[in-house]
Amino acid sequence: MKTKAGKILVVDDNDYVLKTIHQLLKYECETIHTLKNPNQIHSILSKEGYDVILLDMNFKAGVNTGNEGLFWLSEILKLDGNALIIMITAYGDIELAVKAIKNGATDFITKPWDAEKFITTVLNAVKISQSKRKNEILEIRQEQLNKDINKPFENFIGTSEKMKEVFSLIDKVSKTDANILILGENGTGKELIAREIHKRSERANEIFMTVDIASMSESIIESELFGYVKGAFTDAKEDRIGRFESASGGTLFLDEIGNLPLSMQTKLLTVLQNRIIYKVGSSKEIPIDVRIICATNNKIEKMVEQGQFREDLFYRINTIQIQSPPLRERGSDILELAQFYLEKFADKYNKGKLKISKEAQTELLYYPWKGNVRELMHTVEKAVILSDKPELTSIDFYLKSAQSNRIENKSNKLDDVEKRIILEVLEKHKGNLTKTANELDISRTTLYLKLKKYDIQ
Repeated sequence: MKTKAGKILVVDDNDYVLKTIHQLLKYECETIHTLKNPNQIHSILSKEGYDVILLDMNFKAGVNTGNEGLFWLSEILKLDGNALIIMITAYGDIELAVKAIKNGATDFITKPWDAEKFITTVLNAVKISQSKRKNEILEIRQEQLNKDINKPFENFIGTSEKMKEVFSLIDKVSKTDANILILGENGTGKELIAREIHKRSERANEIFMTVDIASMSESIIESELFGYVKGAFTDAKEDRIGRFESASGGTLFLDEIGNLPLSMQTKLLTVLQNRIIYKVGSSKEIPIDVRIICATNNKIEKMVEQGQFREDLFYRINTIQIQSPPLRERGSDILELAQFYLEKFADKYNKGKLKISKEAQTELLYYPWKGNVRELMHTVEKAVILSDKPELTSIDFYLKSAQSNRIENKSNKLDDVEKRIILEVLEKHKGNLTKTANELDISRTTLYLKLKKYDIQ
């Protein structure tokens, strides 16, 4: 069966012409809308989009100046600067048709027309229209890919229990289209998790597009996400496709979603519910097909409690929640990552084979890493650049707070061990405090104090 393509609007005051064109194109084009009254152009174009518009040059009986056609040509281009318009004109009015093309028309067809030539002209215009839209989307996607090329996205490194939990969740959710919320401090690799989910999903061959909400001013967020039409605001010189539309078919990663203003939260909720967007300055529905992954370093549940983030939107984006653990909780992963970056930067700066001293490894393990993996990467890079020795020592890493933090961490680890033992004995005796205290060889009073200390209910 022949595949139909193209959505066509025909504007002509002659019923016979409208019926003839409909008959000619009904086996070639997917949708054909006819319009007898040009005054309805504004209302129909504000709701629908068309690949090609066929527009008559004259609408009043006895008038053949073509001024009406030129007027409506101008009006259509005001509504949609990218519209492909084919003018319908009487034989002999070639000069008028050329004038229309200079004013923005794509082509013209003269009456009476040859049926085969008519169909070819329309179908060629459909191809051009669809190609223009694809090119616009490709430009935006290429812009995203160029950004990605300049960003260091490494494979996941780490075998800690915390990371095993993350890997397990990634495996479970990747093949679904569920909305995902990734929580974690800056520098923990939230975007890396989102990319890994996309890479393992059914959408892997489509675009992964990132939008950093925190980097945008409130005034441009809507136009960046949904696009805009020419004239929607002062600097809108032409129509522009937004991130939702250009990511359609793929995955859209909304980073720092906690920074989204309340007014935009309402609009985002509507989009997620209806899977339809509206460009700024237009009431035309645009269906979208994207998988949404959000991330934030904010305490988003507290924001919900304080009315700073919509509760209904929170539940909508939070079908699955993934915690990206801070580096200080990942134990030996710190040394694995340090070794990875050591080799990477030693190669980059032609430093030969380098290693990290045992003392420095200990310092790295007990350093708090408030900037997480990103801070570790920059710390190792700086050490590689500045050191002239084959072995990097603690001095090369400039980790001033590591010593005091080591003592604190050791104390915390002892507390963790004690808490675990108490919980195990409590479970063994099914919550009986007297039997638990006797086995631990402590008094019930001491046991009460430790239960309170470790917040054991």
